[in-house]
This record gives sequence, C-alpha cells and structure tokens, in this order.
Amino acid sequence: MHFRIPLMPNKPIVNIADSVQILKLCLAASIVCLPLGGSAGSAARLSIKATISVSKELQSKVKPNGRFLIYLNPSKSAGKPPVYGDTEFMLAGNIRNWNTAKEAVIDSSDREVRTLGFDLNGGKEYANHYQCILRYKQDNDGTEVFQPVCFTGQIDSVVLAAKTAFRVTLDKEVPPTRVITNKFVQEFTLKSRLLSSFQGKPYYLSAAVLLPSGYWDHPEKKYPVLYLVPGLNGRHDQVNSFSQNPEFFNWWLGPEGPQVVNVFLDSKGPYGDCYQMNSENNGPFGDALTQELMPYIESQCRGYGIPKYRFLDGASTGGWVVLALQIFYPDYFNGAWSYSPDPVDFERFGLIDIYRDKSVYDNRFDYLQPKSRTIYGEPKYSMKDAIQGENMQGPSNTYATSGRQFGAYNAVFSPKGKDGLPELMFDPVTGRIDRAVAEKWKRWDLKRYLESNWQTVGPRLQGKLWIWCGDMDDLYSNVALRPFQKFIESTQNPRSDAQISFTPMAGHCAAFSHKDVLMKVAEKVSRLAGDN
Repeated sequence: MHFRIPLMPNKPIVNIADSVQILKLCLAASIVCLPLGGSAGSAARLSIKATISVSKELQSKVKPNGRFLIYLNPSKSAGKPPVYGDTEFMLAGNIRNWNTAKEAVIDSSDREVRTLGFDLNGGKEYANHYQCILRYKQDNDGTEVFQPVCFTGQIDSVVLAAKTAFRVTLDKEVPPTRVITNKFVQEFTLKSRLLSSFQGKPYYLSAAVLLPSGYWDHPEKKYPVLYLVPGLNGRHDQVNSFSQNPEFFNWWLGPEGPQVVNVFLDSKGPYGDCYQMNSENNGPFGDALTQELMPYIESQCRGYGIPKYRFLDGASTGGWVVLALQIFYPDYFNGAWSYSPDPVDFERFGLIDIYRDKSVYDNRFDYLQPKSRTIYGEPKYSMKDAIQGENMQGPSNTYATSGRQFGAYNAVFSPKGKDGLPELMFDPVTGRIDRAVAEKWKRWDLKRYLESNWQTVGPRLQGKLWIWCGDMDDLYSNVALRPFQKFIESTQNPRSDAQISFTPMAGHCAAFSHKDVLMKVAEKVSRLAGDN
C-alpha cells in the first residue's frame, strides 16, 4: 500500500518574504518545489519512501487502522524525543485495513501523505546522517483521537538524499501509564450516562484520589475536596508524581499534612483535552463532571458533598479550566487557584485578536506571529510552525483532529461542521481566520462573559478567585490576563475581591505549587469552621 505526499502546501506566494523563503528552500534542497497538484515533469523532487513492517510479537496488538508519523532528526538529536525544534523532516499518512503481517509503504509522492520540513534553508547538506523515529497512533474505539497507546520503531541512521528509501519496524509498544495505588491512593472509573448518550456508545470518566493521613483512622469524618485539573492532555495518573515523591508524600502523611481529599481529574476527550466543558463536539463534559463524577467521588470518599467544601486548582490549560468551572458554575465551587491560565481574553489569544486579525500566522505588521518565547523575549517558534505540526498529527491532515492544543481549543469553542468534525476557526494552510466561527468562540471568552454577566455572576464569585501569571509567560498568557485584571479592578456592585498577581521575568507556571494550594485550602477550611 502506498501513500503520496506533496512537498509543499498549495499556498500562493503573497509577499517578498514568502518568495525569498521558498527560493532559499529550493536552493538548499537542489530541487524544484511544486505546489499540490503540480506535475513533476522532468524536474527533480525530494522523494522519501519508507517501508514499514511490524515485529511478530506485536502483530496481534497493532490495529489495521491508524496514522504513521515518521520523524527524521539530525544524528546529534539521537535519544531525544521528536519535537518541533529537533525534527528536520516529518512524514505522516493514514492507513486503513492494514494486514500487519505484510509491509506497508509511506511514500512522499502520494497525495494523501503529508510532509513537513524544518531548517531546510539552514545550509545543511543532504549527506548528513539522520535518526528515524516512527510512531504509529492506532485507532481505538473512536472516543478520542489522542490515543493512549502507540507503537514505535527506530533506526539509528538514514542518509538523506534527493531520493531516499529505508525500512523500519514497529517493535516497541508504548502503553499508557498506570496509577500506582496504595492505601492512600485510589483510582475511580465511572460510566457516564450523559457522555455515553452523546457518543452513542459507553463512555467512562476516570479520576485518582489521594486520601489524607487521618482518613482510615476516623471512619466517621467527612472531608473537603480539592480537584486538581492537569495541564494539556494530562491524565489522572498525575497522582503518581505526588505519591511517588518521598518529600511530598512524607509531608502529606505527616502531622502537617492537610486533612483534604485530593482528586486528580483526567482531561481525555474525543479531540484531545476536553477542557471539562460542555461543547457541541465533545459532549456535555461540564455536566458529566458536576452531576456525575464529582458527586460519585465525594460519596465514595466521604466528602462533604456541598459547594462550601469543594475547591479547584490547576496550571496552564488546567488554570483556564478551573477559572471557567468557577465562573460558569459559580455556586458549585468555593474557590479556584489558577496559574498561567490559557487566554482569558480572546482579543489577546496569545498575541492574536481573533475578532479583528485576518490571520493567526501573520500579525498586523505582516510579520510571523510567534507562539512561544523565552523569559528574555526571544521567539522560539511561530504559530505557523505549531499549526503545521498539528496538521501533521491529525488523521484529517488538519489541526481539527491533532489531539493537541489548537485541536482541543477548536473542539471546545467551535460548532460542529457539516463534515461532522469541529468547524475550523482558521484555515490550516493559510491561517486566515473565519470571522463567523470566531464569533462563535465569544461565549468562551472569560473576560467578555464576565463583562456581560457581572451583575448576576460577580456576587457569587466573591472570595473565590486567585490567579497568578509570570510577566514573561512562555505562551504570552500574561498578555490576556492584564486586561482581565483591569476589568476585575473596575468592577462595581460588587467590587471584585479576586486576587490577581504577576511576577516579573517569570515564565509559564513557574510559581505553581500544588502543595501551597493544599495548604491554602486547609487555611480556608479552618476559617469556614470558625465561622460556624
């Protein structure tokens, strides 16, 4: 079976910078670059052909439908996981009805395959040796695109030339990590009636619980509950990083350990991170969380089961989620600690104004829009790099099914498209923003929501919001939080008591400490007890 891949997307040259970039690419590669659908004729083209097999031990485990992702990294990157900065070439293609006892071929000449090249104009010669890393993300039951199990293969060296062929075998299974349970760590799985109805098939929610030191000694006692929402695509096995950390676990079980039930949520969703929100594409995750999973866990772990003793914390994606949960369910929780939240103002979605800008790739100065930076302001990679990388991950060849950051945003914030997939907020090739879809994102703009609903929501948020951000946030989260803070400080009837703080020269999530939040929850619970 063969797949075909265009060297470059069919994007017209729109300015001098683009044409110079493409000219450099062609000169460095000593090839003629043709747009999608072009005819090769007598022109030489970069051709990469990978023949893929499966080891006998894994043939029964590898499913017939999935997506190949092939990374060619410089030999100096050997041993490192494939990431945007290290990967010079990437090929991706779907396979259907694969007889895994036979070989499959992914070929850069096939139109259904995609390729992505980095640093092609950096003066490197094709005679360099490259490490080949193959990942196979197999389809599962259709309830998520970001599969928990994949298979990998690797060869130490590939000599990359204008025409390159090599063989690689899938010989290693990468299973999902597991929760390590003990007397104080328990794992819960619950079939969700709401999500199963939406999916049309059984759908399960998972969580892990870290029990306080006095839990087993006082079977009559009830406890406050703190829910930790993980960062992007985080899983409930994050509890392992705490229960397997001797310093934290000794403190947790010691005399200073707070008497709080600590729940670790799972962010698995159909298109990546579910953001714990109701959405047209993912289903009613917010309702399933608040109506099914949380009541179930609190009943099983002797939580109070009332909002007064229910709290949230999280960082990055988790930081946005805990804010949104507190704001959209203001009476259900009694406090949210948010660190470096994803954009809370969509006029500053990173550095993008989704309501006015024309493109997510180029800013209003016709310059590449950066996606990430160092704390010294040095851009690390662009929005265009990030989205092209996501396009490679997605079985649809777009970020809509990447299972990554913008795939998740798009699934939560966008309506369902005519093809059944989330409608794209911007074009995956040109980056051009679809104004109609961007308008649909407004309901998830937290600053805009509070501006419109402060008189009814504001009084119910008093004493419940603590937000921190570094002023040199890697992902520009501080840029959105500044106008959010300005709004909060302008509020009247009531004047908000939300605590928002910034640290100069600090990066993404630099100040996040789950231990600190646990102690703050314990302090607040102590004050609540004193008020009774």
